[in-house]
Amino acid sequence: MVVKVIDGDTIDVARPGETAKERIRLIGVDTPETKDPRKPVQCFGKEASEFTSRLIGRTVWLEYDVERKDRYGRTLAHVFLDDGAFFNLILAEEGYAQPLTIPPNVRYADRFVEGARKAREEGRGLWSSCG
Repeated sequence: MVVKVIDGDTIDVARPGETAKERIRLIGVDTPETKDPRKPVQCFGKEASEFTSRLIGRTVWLEYDVERKDRYGRTLAHVFLDDGAFFNLILAEEGYAQPLTIPPNVRYADRFVEGARKAREEGRGLWSSCG
């Protein structure tokens, strides 16, 4: 279950019956920054974080790719909602995120690129607000 949203592409989850949280960095997408102390809040960052906040309290399923941890110790995962919707892809398709491909975690890279392309063409999300 999602217990906290750090920003648009990073969440904390807890497994049923456990109090320990696990920090998850969504694979393949990059939302505008809101929490990096070295950077100002980026255009559409607040909106992306608010969109991801809709996950709080929801059950999610995690799918891993080749590498399971990043250099910050976060778990890298594809996040699926309890209805089967692919949340990482939704972020790209709705214009809340740009694709970010970091090998070897490339399983759905083409889908993220295509989703972001459509969002840009249709002027959705950050593509309408951030030039």
